Amino acid sequence: MDYKDLADLIFPDAKPIAYYEEKYPERNLPEGAIVTRFAPSPTGFVHIGGLYQSLIAKTMAERTGGVFFLRVEDTDQKREVENGVTDIVNSLKDFDMPPDEGMISDSEEIGNYGPYKQSLRKDIYQAYAKFLIEQGKAYPCFCTPEEVDHIRKKQESAKIRPGYYGVWAKCRNLTVEEAIEKIKNGEKYIVRFKSPGREDRKIKHKDVIKGNVDFPENDQDIVIIKADGLPTYHFAHAVDDHLMRTTLVIRSDEWLSSVPLHLQLFASLGFRPPKYAHISPIMKNDNGNKRKLSKRKDPEAAVSYYREQGIPADAVKEYLLNIANSSFENWRRANPDKDIKEFDFQMNKMSVSGALFDMVKLLDISKNVISKYDANKVYTESLKWAESYDNELKDILSNKEYSIKVLNIERGKAKPRRDISKWSDVKYCIEYMYDDK
Repeated sequence: MDYKDLADLIFPDAKPIAYYEEKYPERNLPEGAIVTRFAPSPTGFVHIGGLYQSLIAKTMAERTGGVFFLRVEDTDQKREVENGVTDIVNSLKDFDMPPDEGMISDSEEIGNYGPYKQSLRKDIYQAYAKFLIEQGKAYPCFCTPEEVDHIRKKQESAKIRPGYYGVWAKCRNLTVEEAIEKIKNGEKYIVRFKSPGREDRKIKHKDVIKGNVDFPENDQDIVIIKADGLPTYHFAHAVDDHLMRTTLVIRSDEWLSSVPLHLQLFASLGFRPPKYAHISPIMKNDNGNKRKLSKRKDPEAAVSYYREQGIPADAVKEYLLNIANSSFENWRRANPDKDIKEFDFQMNKMSVSGALFDMVKLLDISKNVISKYDANKVYTESLKWAESYDNELKDILSNKEYSIKVLNIERGKAKPRRDISKWSDVKYCIEYMYDDK
């Protein structure tokens, strides 16, 4: 018996990987075109950091004639929240950043490289896991969660680096015959990657934002296929970004430490890896200390907050570009009426440390953005917001013709009025004009 017999026993119905390589060919795009994505999990509200990543990804794709797609990473189905996918899709729509490909609703998608929802790609992951087993680069692991926890506790008490690696990887050196016998006996198992790495060796990597970085090699035999047959994030990431022909992965720098593992997976699968750009998180000043914007503590961490407050999407995007590239502010000063798409955004000019979120600055930018809208647009946008959030303002705006006249005062001039920073301000700026109406 050999590795192929073991692979056939574990994944008897998996197609050969040649089928998927042919089904998802290299993209026919201009030279230098960037293919990138937003790949959130539907496990909670969309974070402003996710919108930040998406804006940069879409900007880079548009500038190079490439593709920006939305992939939903829903393999952790225990943590998925109701309407999670819908919220992701609507958040991109609200900020006028629809994907070129990918999910466009909870159940609909566009593009030729799908499915774009990971839970629908189970057969694809199993085909590539089977390929790794055939190559002797992955193996079934029969350790129970209790046994893995026992290994971890022994490592901790001995002050040894925790994990499933080297001598601690109990199932790594099972023979094919032993593994097959266990499977036929009905023992439960998962599939692990057999890491070729050693922690005492280093890898060098050039990140698009961070520059040259080096890390210890990965030596952990990570889980790639869970007991339910679905992949872990790390394995799905490698397979999906290869088959969707991603050329640039833009993600939070909390994933920087995963680079050695991800590059190792790409190499073991025979894939050319994408470039990586790790973005520093948006920070908050908390009593003189910097910390990440928190989903739990900070309402402004949720992209829905800006819609609820009535801050225009244009203003939020302009603010995010302002913190992404320090040269944006001077460019905007010199080009007050140009579309932000004309700004020469450079990823290598992004800060390697986290930018501080500044609501005062955002609202000031929002005043500028709204000051350039004509009265009709101010009326339309503020009424649309009021219909969802402020019935009193909705009633005030019921007289459309008069409202537009009021909103047009001091508008359209060289120095237009700057008294509105969000749609909730409109009521206080104009209600006195209705006292006699």
